[in-house]
Amino acid sequence: MTPQIRALAVHLFTATGAVFAMLAMLAAVDQKWSLMFLWLVVAFAVDGVDGPLARKYDVKTHAAQFDGVLLDLIIDYLTYVFIPAYALFKSGLLPGWTGWIVIIVITFASAMYFADTRMKTKDNSFSGFPGCWNMLVIVLFALEPNFWIILALVSLLAGAMFVPLKFIHPVRTERWRSLSLPVALAWTGFAGWSAWIDFGAGSYSHWGLVVTSIYLLFAGIAQQIFPKR
Repeated sequence: MTPQIRALAVHLFTATGAVFAMLAMLAAVDQKWSLMFLWLVVAFAVDGVDGPLARKYDVKTHAAQFDGVLLDLIIDYLTYVFIPAYALFKSGLLPGWTGWIVIIVITFASAMYFADTRMKTKDNSFSGFPGCWNMLVIVLFALEPNFWIILALVSLLAGAMFVPLKFIHPVRTERWRSLSLPVALAWTGFAGWSAWIDFGAGSYSHWGLVVTSIYLLFAGIAQQIFPKR
């Protein structure tokens, strides 16, 4: 297999995320939330693998006719932002005006963040909350908190997109990667488990989601507080 074919295959693999996004959206329209999240978890897994493959097979050199970064951003906006925001709006967790506020804040702030050329730090982390609303929404579906808590979380995270707080990339941020990567894999497993059991109350997967989400949310900030010597 030539380097060009391998690089093109990586782009095609990345593009499957758009298919999974459509399958998730179709499930969301039918309010089949568990199925929707299962497809989003699959898309999340693809997103975690395609980056290392793209660097390994040097797609910028051998398949330069396709912009892998742009392709990834398009799919990420669908799977990380647009579909989760729609699901949260239709879930019944946010009554009346609160649902409208949340989808406007999530979609608008995320569009601006995804277009921000300063979104990456020197250590390949994210500057500001990276718009991973799919991760928040699946936790909200599992725990079903009061709508005021949801509004507060969405508002805080939307604001955190535009302040100089660091959020790790589990694969690309080298510092603590030996812990961050297993935690991200565990989060994926807990998310899939929660969706598979239709967010059944009392499941240990819920606590797993909370613990792993807290680590992924605050690890980068902890690295800022305790800089590497």
